[in-house]
Amino acid sequence: MNYKLQVVGIQSQLEMGSVVENGSMHEFEDGSLFSPESAAQKILPSHIAVYESVSGGFQATGSKRWRRDVYRSIKTVVFSNKLNLLMPVGPLAIFIHQLHGHNGWVFFLSLLGIIPLAERLGYATEQLAFYTGPTGIECLSSPVSATAIVNSGLLLMAVMGLVFPAVLHYTHTEVHYGKSELALSRFSSCVMLVVYAAYLFFQLRGQKDSYVPISEEVSQNGEIADDNDDEGPEISKWESVIWLGIMTAWISILSEYLVDAIEGASHAWNIPIAFIGVILLPIVGNAAEHASAIMFAMKDKLDISLGVAIGSSTQISMFAIPFCVVVGWMMGQPMDLNFQLFETATLFITVIVVAFFLQEGTSNYFKGLMLILCYVIVAASFFVHEDPVPTW
Repeated sequence: MNYKLQVVGIQSQLEMGSVVENGSMHEFEDGSLFSPESAAQKILPSHIAVYESVSGGFQATGSKRWRRDVYRSIKTVVFSNKLNLLMPVGPLAIFIHQLHGHNGWVFFLSLLGIIPLAERLGYATEQLAFYTGPTGIECLSSPVSATAIVNSGLLLMAVMGLVFPAVLHYTHTEVHYGKSELALSRFSSCVMLVVYAAYLFFQLRGQKDSYVPISEEVSQNGEIADDNDDEGPEISKWESVIWLGIMTAWISILSEYLVDAIEGASHAWNIPIAFIGVILLPIVGNAAEHASAIMFAMKDKLDISLGVAIGSSTQISMFAIPFCVVVGWMMGQPMDLNFQLFETATLFITVIVVAFFLQEGTSNYFKGLMLILCYVIVAASFFVHEDPVPTW
């Protein structure tokens, strides 16, 4: 009973308030017919006070929310991984370069500084994948990955384009010495660029409806059963984009110091430049992709992992190298596809090994161990290899 009386009292107060407001409004209308100044004096102060209080409340709430989101994002990305303890090593490398210029230490500290940045870049990529999905990194629902098969074929074609100019040069079977090799390289580069463009069209448009992610299993009745886990993103889409930009810019800065210190580190540590340039530098330069591929593979997202690992090699061999040859042709520079006999043979063997292991479309720890040991053999070969000095 008391509750009903309180409700009736509140309603009566609201009705009285509305009557008072209506009365003040009628008074405002009557007064405005004769004296606008008096009407403004009656209505402006109260409305301005209400507007200022509401807008001030919104601004305070918005600023607090913005600061809270920034703090949460920094805490999640920067302070959630123990590997990020190596992040201050990057600025230390820049400081040593500016203070002493010791290339050995600059190279070593830059290597350590890029490691956590690469891991965080992979984390931001994974968070962004929650909103965008694995677009373009798709494969057949059968155990054999269509992406791996197509990329293996492209890698074999790239090897063919690189082997013929080298064989033509070292067998001295050119029709016109020094010109046939260059002409063949330019022609092969144009063909490789056309094939890569067709591959992109095939991947993005031609087979869009024929592919499903490899993480989706086909049930016995032919339906696709999605076994994705229930984990969700930890940061928003725009936060992921911003962190991707920050990590990429910081990695590019450290990479410049790393590249500048290669020759000095080679003399300081007595390590061949070929070993640093072919083994150490690609490991660090592609550390972001390596970390992303490993992270996705550990979470059974093999479609993304294969796309990152093999797609990067395909992009460099079928697009970056031929594109440089064509650009050099346009600039009048004689750039060819002859990468010396030792390097070309190494590329040929490694591509054959990768294509052979991807034939079955399955993976296990023994195959991974064999691939790692094959890479160790390649690294040891470059450690004892030195390019011959041209005699001409």
